[in-house]
Amino acid sequence: MRIALASDHAGYEVRNQIIDFLKSAGHEVIDCGSQHLDSVDYPDYGIRAVRAVVEGEADRAVLLCGTGIGMSIVANKFPGIRCAVCTDLYAADQARRHNDTNVLALRMRNIDPLINAQILHVWLTTPFNGGRHERRNEKIAHLESLNFKNPKGDKREKSKRR
Repeated sequence: MRIALASDHAGYEVRNQIIDFLKSAGHEVIDCGSQHLDSVDYPDYGIRAVRAVVEGEADRAVLLCGTGIGMSIVANKFPGIRCAVCTDLYAADQARRHNDTNVLALRMRNIDPLINAQILHVWLTTPFNGGRHERRNEKIAHLESLNFKNPKGDKREKSKRR
């Protein structure tokens, strides 16, 4: 699998370990930054990884930030992206089996890095169940078609309200 990886400063210290883990499992990693401990704005890096998935350059993405929440909010602004913050093995399993998530957001603060490694492993190796869950994902895709008017990610028309 080709996996885009992005982190903010909170994920910097473990990102190389995650890259090594992904590569040792046979995955190709597309590194979308950040490459330093200096404070950065997580959307700037999350966007890069998510766009790689939307544009077909990556099969999935892994996003790292302090809570995982900010990165997941960024990711879920893109059509076709189903991102979940997973902080335990059950959530990672269900995110794949039921939701067919293609982006995983991991919390970097107040969590054991070994738990994150286990979460990542479960998320990467768990298949989508399909069936009734496919129907539900189709409903989500329909909502996207109604609410994302410009699926290419181009700038939307400026609002007439100022």
